[in-house]
Amino acid sequence: MTPTIKSINGPVIQARNASSLKIREMVTVGDLKLIGEVVSIDGDLATIQVYEDTSGLKVNDEIIKTNRALSVRLGPGMIGNMFDGIQRPLDKIKAKHGSFIPSGLGLSNLDEERNWDVKIKVKNGDKINVGQIYATIDETSVIEHRLMSTVDGEVIEVKDDGKYKLEDTIVKVKTNHGVENLKLYQYWPVRVQRPIKRSKQLSELLLTGQRVLDIFFPIAKGGTVAIPGGFGTGKTMLQHQLAQYSNADIIIYIGCGERGNEMTQVLEDFPDLIDPNTGRGLMERTILIANTSNMPVAAREASIYTGITMAEYFRDMGYDVALMADSTSRWAEALREISARLEEIPAEEGYPAYLGSRLSQFYERAGDFDNLNGSHGSVTLIGAVSPTGGDFSEPVTENTRRSVNVFLGLDKNLAYSRHYPAINWLTSYSNYLNQMAGYYEDLTGEDIVLLRNSMMEILTEEEKLQSIVMLVGKDSLSNKQKNLLDVASMLKIAFLQQNAFNDIDKYVPLDKQIQMLKVIKNYYKLSNTAIDKGISYNKIYNKGLIAKINSMKYDIKNDELEKFVELNNNIRSYFQTLEEGEE
Repeated sequence: MTPTIKSINGPVIQARNASSLKIREMVTVGDLKLIGEVVSIDGDLATIQVYEDTSGLKVNDEIIKTNRALSVRLGPGMIGNMFDGIQRPLDKIKAKHGSFIPSGLGLSNLDEERNWDVKIKVKNGDKINVGQIYATIDETSVIEHRLMSTVDGEVIEVKDDGKYKLEDTIVKVKTNHGVENLKLYQYWPVRVQRPIKRSKQLSELLLTGQRVLDIFFPIAKGGTVAIPGGFGTGKTMLQHQLAQYSNADIIIYIGCGERGNEMTQVLEDFPDLIDPNTGRGLMERTILIANTSNMPVAAREASIYTGITMAEYFRDMGYDVALMADSTSRWAEALREISARLEEIPAEEGYPAYLGSRLSQFYERAGDFDNLNGSHGSVTLIGAVSPTGGDFSEPVTENTRRSVNVFLGLDKNLAYSRHYPAINWLTSYSNYLNQMAGYYEDLTGEDIVLLRNSMMEILTEEEKLQSIVMLVGKDSLSNKQKNLLDVASMLKIAFLQQNAFNDIDKYVPLDKQIQMLKVIKNYYKLSNTAIDKGISYNKIYNKGLIAKINSMKYDIKNDELEKFVELNNNIRSYFQTLEEGEE
């Protein structure tokens, strides 16, 4: 018998006559053929999660099997495009249906009419394995799309190089189960991790051009990052910066349950942005997935799986992919709402008991890998978290902290005082710091970790001294302690604070970042030496010199590093003059 609807509860429906259905199978529901997924089966009854608005469904409507898990279609045309949570192209939907998404559109996700210029990489008689590249397409000026086999076998028929559409068969492979037609795309279930040859130790830095990240809290390619922060602390802005300036080959940005105006800003800004690594438009290496707060809640839950599956697909081609999820809190809220409708027993704050395991499963799909085809690629996962009231002890933040290696806690006091990125250097951490020591040394020939740690000691000590200053005033401190407060202030203003609206300061290469830290360290060393020689703090303190150090991020352009020699010489000359005056 055909499965039919027994009851409807928002995006969750119950089906009868469902013994033929399978767990996680994708189905179509009702006359509109709404996309759904089987989440539980109990005898002849099944529970189905629907990824579209269920308005208009009625009891006894038919449910049709697809014999396939919830999957995405992977092929050329994804780069530069914008999809919803189940990979439906929003630009195409808007052009055809206007500003609102109608129900029952199906999963027509990639352009089937476009002709792609295909270069074939195999010939008749070749042995072909899963993951092997059989054709390439120049999808954009910076991304070569590499079509990968989904089967093992022998090539028995090959088309010539030329222009083909998605559904055209370009290679035929004889397998143990018959003949397989390889086209310009493949399907992959979103909840299944794509296979790899082996996982590698993370050893390369994801360069972002943001000083507080590249040196103080480094992110490794293939790493996992959480960016928790209350409302207005700059989570979305920081992710925009990472999307624009990180040296990943491909960016996948997921707006998961965020406000529509934030995704509108992404849509308006990204097409006009230039990638500093290639000099080309940012959208030539970017995929956008938008599932805003007014879209179906079940599709929000699926959106991060859609994004991570796309990321793994490009990783298998040999690319470094960075995925931004904004925010996983909204995704967790979708889990909570669906769990409530499924009548599952709630855990802390109403979230399902499996919240932690779902978060872990998501972040565990990050990594640096050797692929089946011999290439090397990585997936870096960067998830924003929006704890209510900025409370980092709430369940989503706590469970995320257990699953990630970089924790960038945003501070509302820093944000409200216009210090961006508003990353609190005392509550944040990166477990990749020591792993990156060799990378820093190979790149610069210096021990950057030691330099960074000495600066962190200054910031930590400054926090303790501020407590004393609040109680009894700055005059109670020793000369060295007063000097340390000045140096800590330099670190915050000259180094940790970065101006996204300044053409020089919005993106800073690593070699300039190191030179900036060395200037501050040079000042700290020489000023302390002067104090040891008996020179009073009042003579050492020079507003003009400190202002010059604070403005070096604007005054010295990214390609004028030789000017740091002059600045260091000026600092050295100043203290030498002070010491000579004392003598």
